[in-house]
Amino acid sequence: MIKASAIDKGTFLLIKGAPHLVVEREFVNPGKGSAFVRLKLKNIQTGLVTRQVNKSQETLEDVEIEGVNAQYLYADDDSYVFMNSDTFDQFNVPVSGLEDRRHYLIEGDSYQVMMWGETPLDIKVPIKMALEIAEAPPAERGDTATGASKTVTTATGLPLKVPIFIKEGDRVVVNTETAEYVERAN
Repeated sequence: MIKASAIDKGTFLLIKGAPHLVVEREFVNPGKGSAFVRLKLKNIQTGLVTRQVNKSQETLEDVEIEGVNAQYLYADDDSYVFMNSDTFDQFNVPVSGLEDRRHYLIEGDSYQVMMWGETPLDIKVPIKMALEIAEAPPAERGDTATGASKTVTTATGLPLKVPIFIKEGDRVVVNTETAEYVERAN
C-alpha cells in the first residue's frame, strides 16, 4: 500500500484488479481544505487513460514490478518478441498499449521489460536514442534563416522533422518521449 502523496510519475498501481501506470501526477494543496493528488492513469492491459483524484492521506495498492533484462528479437502483428538475457526463455509482450515503442526497438538490442509476475507490462526505452536515417529527401537551397527542416524516415520507420543538412545514412539522436530530433549523433 502507498499513500497518494507518495505516488510519483511512473508508479504502477492496482486499480479494480488491473495494473495502471501513473502517467501524470499533480499535488494540490488548496488554501482551504485538505491536500489532494490528481493522477492520470494508463491501464496497461487495455491502454485506456483515466483521471483520478485522491486525498493525500488515502492509500492505494501499488503493484510489485520487476525489471527483466531482455533482448529484442522481432515484432509480429500483435506482439513484440523478447528473450530473457538470464534464462534465454522467449516471451511475448502485447503491442496493444505499447504501439509507440515500435519505433524505438532495434533488433538485437537489450531493453528492460517491466513484469508483474509473468505478465509483461512495459518496455523501458532510453529517453534519448541514436537512430539511423533510412530515407531522406535531398536538401533544397533556399531560405535557411528560419531554421529550415524536412521530414525523414528512420530505419525503424519513425517519421521525423530534422534540419535540412541531415542525409540518408546519418545517425541522429531522438527524444523518445516527444519523438523529436535532438542532435546529430557522432
